[in-house]
Amino acid sequence: MDILIITENFYPERNAPSKRLYDHAIEWIKLGHKITVLTGVPNAPKGKVFKGYKNKIYQSENLDGIDVKRVWTYIAKNEGFLFRSLDFISFMISSLFAGLFLKRFDRIVVSSPQFLPVISGFIIAKIKSTSFVLEIRDLWPDSIVAVGSIKKESSIIKILDRIAKYIYKKSDLIVVVTNSFKSHLISIGIDKHKIIVITNGFNFQKTLIPNRSIEDIHREYNISTKKTIVSYIGTIGMSHGIKIILEAADTLKNTIFLIIGEGSEKKSLQIIAKNKKIKNVKFIDSISWQEIVNINQVIDYNLIHLRNLDLFETVIPSKIFESMALKKPIIAGLIGESLDIINESKSGISIQPENSQSLVNGINYLENNPEKSEQITANGFTLVSEKYNRKNLAKKMIKDIEKI
Repeated sequence: MDILIITENFYPERNAPSKRLYDHAIEWIKLGHKITVLTGVPNAPKGKVFKGYKNKIYQSENLDGIDVKRVWTYIAKNEGFLFRSLDFISFMISSLFAGLFLKRFDRIVVSSPQFLPVISGFIIAKIKSTSFVLEIRDLWPDSIVAVGSIKKESSIIKILDRIAKYIYKKSDLIVVVTNSFKSHLISIGIDKHKIIVITNGFNFQKTLIPNRSIEDIHREYNISTKKTIVSYIGTIGMSHGIKIILEAADTLKNTIFLIIGEGSEKKSLQIIAKNKKIKNVKFIDSISWQEIVNINQVIDYNLIHLRNLDLFETVIPSKIFESMALKKPIIAGLIGESLDIINESKSGISIQPENSQSLVNGINYLENNPEKSEQITANGFTLVSEKYNRKNLAKKMIKDIEKI
């Protein structure tokens, strides 16, 4: 098949949607399919164009056999509702125009979490009479309402909600990342027979071998060798509630917290840490996967956290599977389906989201029960390697796309 994927974020960006789509595209090419990706110039999460790229009207490149078409977008940092909205709107418009001038494909696959490109992809599919596959990574507009970006009663939300439901009903196949998403779609009248669940997972073809010594890591990041190291790796946004780390750090003076990544809340957290003179929290800019593997050598536990909102009962952060693959005990400040995975596989301990004392208690528990840490580490690696191998998940997804 000749497949067009439309997504605002793609390799070499390193966020979860980019990594998932790139890994799937590579596997599909190995199975004999031709893959074209329509996307923007790489700039996330800092809103700065990556070295070697320019924000042109239109440009093409080949990435590991993937034919990548990049269009101009208004580039904004991952912060501020207005400017991010302009970013999303600009890609919706530019991808629509570019897509209409591309050849006809056998399938068009559009991936959220940004919903506006779904609209442009749906229009292209209808005009070109092409089967339309929608991959849902976030429920829109529910997600922007839940984090407080805009009120539910807003006319914009009502319009987006109607558009979303219409596209759900008219899609030929809907791919969701959780069973909770599927249940939600069925509850609003979407045909269950055209919804499949392809969870997030881990690509075991990625390196898990460090290329720098533990001594180098301690020295470069100025991390004490005598203290417990707890990491949070990923987006630092409104959804993630990372303020819990600053609150816990006041109590756990013998613990160093590493906050690794970028996001809309990073700057404000840095200001709080500075004003409160919190010395045992270190902020590290977004780093490559290889460097995550390197720094993982000095990390004792990995915190995965989302705010205590009903919406997050339905999501499964991909960093769960990365932490399992890296063989680190998970401290899960989560609810719903993602917490069920961890509890049922005994691959982590749970804490109450947005409760700093619960985080303190969780860290102390692992410190006092080292045999527990070893067991949940082993459980997690077994689970991700057997059930959440991204290669197998990509094969499962393409089989359903072929059946349309």
